[in-house]
Amino acid sequence: MVMVGKKAPDFTAKAYHNGEFIDVKLSDYLGRWVVLYFYPGDFTFV
Repeated sequence: MVMVGKKAPDFTAKAYHNGEFIDVKLSDYLGRWVVLYFYPGDFTFV
């Protein structure tokens, strides 16, 4: 189970960077500070 204060599991996601879509893995940022932001309100029907 994913919980606040615990390590995030490694994942792959699509990202838009410099005019193209790329695959980004959390493990690519190992040893760096990373902020994960999730806001599901933008993707629900209101």
